This record gives sequence, C-alpha cells and structure tokens, in this order.
Amino acid sequence: MASGESDAVGVDARLEALYDAHARPVWRYVVSLTGDRSGADDVVQETLLRAWRTPHILAEDPSTTRAWMITVARHLVIDDARSARRRHEHPVGDLPERGVDDDTDRLFEAILVEEALRTLSADHRTVIVAAYYGGRGIAQIAAELGIPQGTVKSRLHYGLRALRLALQERGVTR
Repeated sequence: MASGESDAVGVDARLEALYDAHARPVWRYVVSLTGDRSGADDVVQETLLRAWRTPHILAEDPSTTRAWMITVARHLVIDDARSARRRHEHPVGDLPERGVDDDTDRLFEAILVEEALRTLSADHRTVIVAAYYGGRGIAQIAAELGIPQGTVKSRLHYGLRALRLALQERGVTR
C-alpha cells in the first residue's frame, strides 16, 4: 500500500474514532439547543467535516476533543439561527412574551473550566481554587497550606499559565 493510501486510512480511522467518541453527545447537545432532531444530524456532520479539515484536531486523542466539537456545534447552531433564511419577519397581532435567559452558556463555560482545572497539578489546582473560588488572599492560603507566601504566588502564576493553555486547547480564545 502506498504512503498516500496509508495516510488516508489513518485519517479515516481517526475520523471514525471522533465519530464514535463524540457524535451522540454532540447530537444530544444540539437537540437540547434547537429541539430539531434532523437538524442535529446535519450539525454533527458539519462538525465532523470541520474536524476533518482541522489537522491538529485529528492528530489529538479523540477523548480530548469533545469540548472543541461541542464549541463548533454550538457556533454552527448560532450561525444558523442568525442566517438570512431564519430572519424573515412575520407580522403578528400580539407581541410574544419575553423569553427567559437560560444558563446554558454559563454551564458550558463551567464545564470547560472544570475540565481544564483537572489537567493541572494538585498543587496548582489547590492554590487557584482557594484564591479564585474560595476568595482567600495569598497570606491566608499560605497559612492554610503551611507553605511560604512566595510559593503560593509562584504556584498561582504558573497554575494560571497552565490553565490558560488548557483552556486554549479546548477552543476558548479569551
């Protein structure tokens, strides 16, 4: 078999692994956003197509790419909702009731942060959680952990750097 054929087989296998690992969860997520089961199939297909066109996603372990795929699917749903074919206005007699904001985006971001925090060392994670989620200062964290304040500052600095990289790997670009 020629090397071009073996590369194609490898890409097919990686794409199949992505499908096996993520198609159902992405489909369920899209259905929860849109309520459209057949439209969800199209979004999953487009998400996999974009993964196929993104070599660094295919090169990664399929178990680590779910956040990227969910983000792509979410953007596809948003793009479709904003598209011209969806914006046709239909006059109505009564104004519709005001919609209630849901917490989907906040929940999704919390899941991404939690996944990223799990990739950090226990020392870095402990200091970050104590400072940002516990609201404690450097001196208080140092006293609680029995370590010097400089060590707390260092762990906080390097932990935040690692957290930023972990979030970037998951498609968060802030």
